[in-house]
Amino acid sequence: MTSAFSAAARPESLLINMGPSHPAMHGTIRILLELDGERILDADTEIGYLHRGFEKTCENRTWWNLLIYTDRLNYVSPLINNLGYAMAVEKLCGLAVPERAQWIRILMSELSRISDHLTCIAAMAMETGAFTAFLYNMKAREYLWDVIEQTTGARMTTSYIRIGGVRADLHRDYEAAVRKGIEETRKVIKDVRGLLDKNPIFLGRTRDIAVMPRDEAVSFGWTGPALRSTGIAYDVRKAQPYLTYDRVAFEIPTGDRGDNLDRYLVRMAEMEQSLRILEQCLPRLRRETTLSAGPTPPPLDPVEAIKAGRTSPPRSPVRLSPNLEGAESAVLPEIQTSDRLYAPPAKEAAYGTIEGLIGHFQYFMKGHGLRPPAGEAYAAVEGGNGELGFYIVSDGTDRPYRLHLRAPCLHVVSALAGLIKGRLLADIIPTFGSMNMIGGELDR
Repeated sequence: MTSAFSAAARPESLLINMGPSHPAMHGTIRILLELDGERILDADTEIGYLHRGFEKTCENRTWWNLLIYTDRLNYVSPLINNLGYAMAVEKLCGLAVPERAQWIRILMSELSRISDHLTCIAAMAMETGAFTAFLYNMKAREYLWDVIEQTTGARMTTSYIRIGGVRADLHRDYEAAVRKGIEETRKVIKDVRGLLDKNPIFLGRTRDIAVMPRDEAVSFGWTGPALRSTGIAYDVRKAQPYLTYDRVAFEIPTGDRGDNLDRYLVRMAEMEQSLRILEQCLPRLRRETTLSAGPTPPPLDPVEAIKAGRTSPPRSPVRLSPNLEGAESAVLPEIQTSDRLYAPPAKEAAYGTIEGLIGHFQYFMKGHGLRPPAGEAYAAVEGGNGELGFYIVSDGTDRPYRLHLRAPCLHVVSALAGLIKGRLLADIIPTFGSMNMIGGELDR
């Protein structure tokens, strides 16, 4: 492919490709470089190697079925992707989400945000030679992913946050697991700061490298940690509060120079703030233990329950499989919208009555299920890389007429070529690492 500047390349310069097979480019970015020795004279960035037609695919899926594709955007923090899409549909439908579900959403979002920042810093540190910091961050991420896995049943592709609430309540031992994750993550943050903050090699690769002026950051549409590193304290959670973020205390860390070091430091400080939010969520989610009023009849298998419910509802509870725990009728009002038009029936009903089984199939079947009113809506959340927004248009059918994703990664990476011009070849690695490029979100 001929670059826009290759025809005018100086005769003494060298044109080379960096990526997409270069390890630091993650297989999804190609940079055409014009070099004078180690100095970068010009650069051109090419994206799209992971493009899979996310938006057009979603327009050919039902409102429910496309949820799984949101997991594959920023696959390091998929729960935040689920949330952004669910909030856009809820805004279009005018749905109210129960308060407990909102606190669960915040808890899972902040766990995802910390995981996202840990992964970014781990990759950036490893690519600059700090392999120990990489291992430390991965160790902390495991504690957080344990909580996510125990609650959602998956580590990455969760599909846990649903339209109108969440799939199921938190697992029984979530609080101890979250507190363990908070404790271990704080230790790792302290250790990594000790390894990197005053390390002359790391500082030499990051301080005053790829400085982004504030006005240019705004022009490129930067948001998230990259924008805040320039000194602009814009955070969707504060600027346009959603869920119950207006009821938790946290600060917005900012930088001064907008260089690679500031982008690292802002993410480190943001993890501390997310840990504060997690600690404020736990008391809100704690349940009081209540004693049963009397003996509970033995549960029925689903087949027995349907037989017993042919003439009247079964008197005994339905025995649900372990993977369905947390979505019983007793807790459903706290984790799902009360509007039954936009929510599936309780699991006991689906597995214990023929009416519930039919309702379950109708909710998920093509040609049935969700049918938001005709109109349009935009909802944004604070993702790991910045403002993650979903714009949807409904024509009243069971699938979106139009869906567009505002991917924060795209705006940040679009400035890469300008940031590395005039720098050395080795400066590309920490600069690209500080941007936290996620291919699924960038290329879509």
